[in-house]
Amino acid sequence: MRKTLPRRHFLATAAAGLALPWQLDAAAADAWPARAIRLVSPYGAGGSNDILTRVLGDFLGRRLGQSVVVENKAGAGTRIANDYVAKAAPDGYTLLHAAAPIAIGEALYKDLPYDVHKSFAAIGSTAIAPLFLVVNAQAPYKTLAEFVQYAKSNPKGATFGSPGAGSAPHLTAELLLRAAGAKGIVVQYRGDAPAYTELLAGRIDATLTAISTAVPHIQAGKLRVLGVANETRTPLYPDAPTLREQGLAQVVGYGWYGLLAPAGTPAPVVERLNAEINAAIADAEVRRKAEAAGLELRGGTAEAFSAFIGTETRKWAQIIKAANITAES
Repeated sequence: MRKTLPRRHFLATAAAGLALPWQLDAAAADAWPARAIRLVSPYGAGGSNDILTRVLGDFLGRRLGQSVVVENKAGAGTRIANDYVAKAAPDGYTLLHAAAPIAIGEALYKDLPYDVHKSFAAIGSTAIAPLFLVVNAQAPYKTLAEFVQYAKSNPKGATFGSPGAGSAPHLTAELLLRAAGAKGIVVQYRGDAPAYTELLAGRIDATLTAISTAVPHIQAGKLRVLGVANETRTPLYPDAPTLREQGLAQVVGYGWYGLLAPAGTPAPVVERLNAEINAAIADAEVRRKAEAAGLELRGGTAEAFSAFIGTETRKWAQIIKAANITAES
């Protein structure tokens, strides 16, 4: 004779089975971190993202009581690192120190192997790299208004130097030209150095760049700063007025960094990481090292960072379409 389970026992067992994944997540989150954490930089060693990644890794390691190992997975406009982390186990042991290109890839590339909106859990913003409008000190324009007037009166418009197609300086220059109602062209170089060479020689009119790169030339009297494309003035160079202050209210653009985890990472782990990242940003030594690398620390909630990425994605997709920018251009 077959023995049957009482209905009450069956329902209790089913409910326990349904709850089991949540219980396992909670247990894993309670024990986290129980081993070393991998923090992935989408760039090679030595750049501002790598520098800040290592500073944050050291800080987190001390706070969490586990080693935080930085791995550089450079290439393909950050897509290699992004894909690697998107496909990692969502257990809090693989994190991405994401950079601005992750928000423009959707508009630039077809068939991305990850979805910036669905493949990641936002942890928090870490820093921005403000972009300064810099011109040759011998140029006739000394203010943004004079530069815009030059661009409008010059038959060829203004010529900007950019470190690469689809980069933050490239897109911000395109945004500036459209906001000003001026003609112009953005010339692509392989990095900042060739663009500086052309600017110093007077063969291009302007560039949008990190202040740390420009300072030696500014101090030597060879370059002039006309403004910064931030929402507000930056402590990195407070004498530079924003482009907003000078009449181009919609021209805001910069490089940025923030922490992401694979989608599905337990909420308690994300919350703990967000708290620790904000603690790092409040730390005077972390701030000193970040500012030395030309970065302005940000911070904030995971929700705010997720919303920021969405805004960036939509904003730059419009510019990419309007300017007919392709990844190969």
